Amino acid sequence: MRPPVTHHPAAGAPRRPFRLLIVEDEKRLALSLARGLTAEGYAVDVVHDGRQGLHRATEGAYDLVILDIMLPGLNGYRVCAALRAAGNEVPILMLTAKDGEYDEAEGLDTGADDYLTKPFSYVVLVARVKALLRRRGRGAGAPPVHVHGDLRVDTAARRVFLGGSEVTLTAKEFAVLEQLVVRAGEVVSKTEILEHVWDFAYEGDPNIVEVYVSTLRRKLRAGLIRTVRGAGYRLETAP
Repeated sequence: MRPPVTHHPAAGAPRRPFRLLIVEDEKRLALSLARGLTAEGYAVDVVHDGRQGLHRATEGAYDLVILDIMLPGLNGYRVCAALRAAGNEVPILMLTAKDGEYDEAEGLDTGADDYLTKPFSYVVLVARVKALLRRRGRGAGAPPVHVHGDLRVDTAARRVFLGGSEVTLTAKEFAVLEQLVVRAGEVVSKTEILEHVWDFAYEGDPNIVEVYVSTLRRKLRAGLIRTVRGAGYRLETAP
């Protein structure tokens, strides 16, 4: 078995560049992405099957993993689920040739942070990578557990409790709630939620935020998230 291909940051790159792992069995695509991201100043490792990817992601201190779904050895869903089950919270950007809400939901439910369908624009991929890294940076140093009335949100373990009972949320549902709970009592605009949860490159329907807020109200409590007309949403104190 050949060792993984390792690329070093280009001259002039930061002394401690972000480390990215690409797990992609289409070798030409993987190496093309690696060259481009290396030119952006990242340190990039590449592996071509799921088992190798899981091993490298587990053993290495990566800042982000770009993970294909259709992989030999172990598919991307299982790699992602295994990392999350082990407590590894590295941001994961999933790539797939599939397209459809079911596939996206499955990927996000296993703990992926974002999802990109092939064929995709390289510019969009770079934008997604930067957005995920920015989001991770904003979370550094923040308290991992937020208590708001009878709502308890553990951002490190990605677990939510209401009145002592655990509430199961998908990755995107948790991300929306996280944006509200870290700014509890403040109005958070729909645009801010889109930028933090879906990032600025999202080209879908902005009303997707309303869908997720509605789901959170159903799973948590109807009056917990208040709509502030024309401004956004605010997490209210439990009665």
